[in-house]
Amino acid sequence: MSAETPFEKSSSLWQANYQQAKLTENIIKGLCGFFAIISIVTTAGIIGTLIFETIEFFKEVPFWRFITDTRWTPLFTSQQFGIFVLISATLLTSSIAISMAVPLGLLSAIFLSEFASPNVRKVLKPILEVLAGIPSVVFGYFALLTVTPFLQAIFDFVRTPIEIPAWLDFLPFTNYYEPDYFLEIPFPFLQGFNALSAGLVLGISITPLVASLSEDALYSVPQSLRDGAYAIGATKREVITAVVIPGALSGIVASVILAISRAVGETMIVTLAAGQNPTLGFNPFVPVMTMTAYIVQVSLGDTAVGTLPYKTIFAVGMTLFLMTLTLNIFSFWFVRRFRERYE
Repeated sequence: MSAETPFEKSSSLWQANYQQAKLTENIIKGLCGFFAIISIVTTAGIIGTLIFETIEFFKEVPFWRFITDTRWTPLFTSQQFGIFVLISATLLTSSIAISMAVPLGLLSAIFLSEFASPNVRKVLKPILEVLAGIPSVVFGYFALLTVTPFLQAIFDFVRTPIEIPAWLDFLPFTNYYEPDYFLEIPFPFLQGFNALSAGLVLGISITPLVASLSEDALYSVPQSLRDGAYAIGATKREVITAVVIPGALSGIVASVILAISRAVGETMIVTLAAGQNPTLGFNPFVPVMTMTAYIVQVSLGDTAVGTLPYKTIFAVGMTLFLMTLTLNIFSFWFVRRFRERYE
């Protein structure tokens, strides 16, 4: 009988236990499936609650009133349910935010991806993403207590009459005062609560989202495409505009749509800075009430459960859900339609 060699002994010690490995794999698979089912059930529960309560709302309020009334006063004695009052305010603040976040975020992404050195990128990108971790309530108070007074000071300075010599009487917008003329620029007044400051600060809060996702999309474009463009004599600008950005277009558009969804669903910034005055229109200098701000107002606890004003928050929530769902569907379609595949 021959003795077992050291090699054979080590082989027997490291022999795989296939039964235990399969059991562990099944347990992990079951846990992952369980948590996936929880997320699906939770989403279905939320959607079901919105649908059920929205149906109860429309049993008392005709749908045509919901889309044709020009005022939103469900908490007043003369109740009106014009949802476009809240939609217009939401679109106004979101438009201001996107018009600020997209240029800032995209230009920041281009700098980090195409111009910054690896060491600079490692430092600047985490600093930029820290901005995304600031609570929205902080942004709201920043808009209310800092941005709004700053904008009001600028507006007041622009409206200040400028004294000009009398011989320049041919200038427009002049009021005659002996012995000189005064140039008065008709500039609007910015109220304490307004959509402009809320939209600007909302744009700052979503800029890291656009910048980070767009930078990842730009950085994923293969270097060989850049090198090929340089080989035929293209400049840095031409490479960025004609090669890199088109190659990362699907990722950039997805980041913008995600930022729009974030802006539409933002609560605290618009609640604190834009006010709670339901006004139909797109005037950024007056207080407005967005859909999320109205939900916050009703959810404070002063409205009795089961009443018509209470049911309005579900109708508003369903409208907001349909808006964001439409954006997500468009983003999904666009990414699948225009996504570039690199081998």
